[in-house]
Amino acid sequence: MWKAALVLYQLLAMGQQLWAQDDVTAGPIIPQDCSLDCIRKGGPGCEYCRITRADVNRHLGLNSMGVFGSCIPWPCFELLGEEDPKICQHYVQAPNDVNIEFVHEPNPKSDTIVVSWKPSYYGITFLRGFQVSLQALGGSDVACQLFLFHRNLSLSASHAQRVYKSDPFPGLSLGSQYAVTVMALPVPEEWERFYHSKIFSTRSCAEKNGLEECKKDWYPKHIEVQQEGTAITVTFNLAPPNLGIRSYFSMCYANGENKYTDITPNSNKNKTHHSYQLNDLQEGTNYTCEIAANEVDAVRKTFNVKVMHIQKEGGSSRSVTPSLTLMVPLCLAMVVIFAVLLAALTRRRPKLQMEKPDVKSDIIEQHQDSRIQEELMAFPRNRLTPPRLLICYSSYDGPSHVKAVMQLGAFIQEHMATRVCLDLWDSLRVAEEGSMAWHCRQIRESDFILVICSSGFNHRPKSPEPESDNKDEEADRGLDIRYNAFSSDVAVQLVGEEVGRAKARGQDLSKYMAAIFEYSEESDIPTELRLVSHYMLTSDLPLLFSHLHGIALHRPGGYLKVNHISEEAFTKLPAGADLQWAIYEAGIAKRAKRHHSVEGEDYTLKKESICLRGGPQPNKSERMA
Repeated sequence: MWKAALVLYQLLAMGQQLWAQDDVTAGPIIPQDCSLDCIRKGGPGCEYCRITRADVNRHLGLNSMGVFGSCIPWPCFELLGEEDPKICQHYVQAPNDVNIEFVHEPNPKSDTIVVSWKPSYYGITFLRGFQVSLQALGGSDVACQLFLFHRNLSLSASHAQRVYKSDPFPGLSLGSQYAVTVMALPVPEEWERFYHSKIFSTRSCAEKNGLEECKKDWYPKHIEVQQEGTAITVTFNLAPPNLGIRSYFSMCYANGENKYTDITPNSNKNKTHHSYQLNDLQEGTNYTCEIAANEVDAVRKTFNVKVMHIQKEGGSSRSVTPSLTLMVPLCLAMVVIFAVLLAALTRRRPKLQMEKPDVKSDIIEQHQDSRIQEELMAFPRNRLTPPRLLICYSSYDGPSHVKAVMQLGAFIQEHMATRVCLDLWDSLRVAEEGSMAWHCRQIRESDFILVICSSGFNHRPKSPEPESDNKDEEADRGLDIRYNAFSSDVAVQLVGEEVGRAKARGQDLSKYMAAIFEYSEESDIPTELRLVSHYMLTSDLPLLFSHLHGIALHRPGGYLKVNHISEEAFTKLPAGADLQWAIYEAGIAKRAKRHHSVEGEDYTLKKESICLRGGPQPNKSERMA
């Protein structure tokens, strides 16, 4: 019996959790009517309350709140901070996803909106309410609404998905611009991220009521142009009678001249369409014309009129005779020239066929080789944005290896038309976001990821040694990046996981690349990164450039040539020389480190062999004694 009761209790608990989750992701939260006493005491039904102007006047004794509506400079401190000022002293981040929604407004000359938003999960535990203000751009009118939670409410991070709404803001002018600001409460001093502003425009009269209901926005939609001889007739649709438009005008432009036409339709003949004549237009000219209602700031409809050439009677018979007299001699001359060329070609063709076997094949091949060398493809410079490259590396190979990575990034960014992202160049942002968050964001936003592989991938982080009194050791430790950064090594592991997932899903792996310097070996490349393209630097700089920009190095009859990237030319640049010297120093440091480790291993082996023999053997004098 008790087992059944226990199972029933667990089911009820799970149901309550599901109901709570459904409540978090429910529909938008609408303001409630509740008093300030209910908000202070934290009673039920006071979760999200609107504070009216009467509540503010009653509590603070202010009667001049007409300009600012229900808003006051310090709402949390004045309305909730009397009993416990600590609840109004925490930082709260600005709301997100501020949206404007147009709602039904019976007045055709104004608009009504409702503002919605989501709270930020930063500081949501200390969130006490919102303040929404609306101001017309270029004006002084301000409308403001205040919403507060009760003092005992504490929201969790899951409530950041809730959508909160304001009360309607009515009476907004059509076709006007406004700025809405949603502020999270409380607002301590020296804090700039507590509000979110957005500029929007109300609907025009035509968008809200339709074009046939707006006198200022109406314009003719249907225009037809016909030409009969020298007469050009334009037909357009008339405005609805309820707008009260009685006259129109037309204006045509061409060659710096304006042709104005006043139009007054007779509504007794036709109430839907009207036709008028365009006179005194030049033949063979294209005119740009406008037609609109004869009202202030009326919208104009543009159309084009092309005046055709008109042939006059009697002119065609006189013009035919001179044209025929000119065409007959020209045709005869063309026939004679064609016959002479044909005869010359027929006589020379056997000579060409006889001389063809005399051309040697090696001369042809030499000519083709020289043509391939001379025909070079230019690098296209019409790319809008350079590709974004994230460089990851291991910090366990010492400062010299890190310096080589930095010089490589500088050379790529300066001479390979690529934007390089390196954690050493963005230390402030890394400190602000955290190394893991920074690398995850860069992996997501970068176009390419280059992993500089080295023997340091086989090491694991060690705890730092105790502090030493030796200043030289402290100086060396300050240069050693291992004591203060493991972020890039973790990023390399993240890249390896991304490559494995992309390979399992059959996705493109061109985003990921691996490279080694000349002092490293191919065995330093991890197994998961052997699936992607890998390069030897600096000899493979042209291949890396081709990968970054998606340009083929060779094609039939040509090859890619980019200045200062070839193995012979890049050292002539300051950045290339610095890169080559940094790689040389890193190679020397690695060989010295390897030699030191080998000597250490020999010393360890010698010491172990002495221990196996039972300690050091006595010399001859000791044995005689």
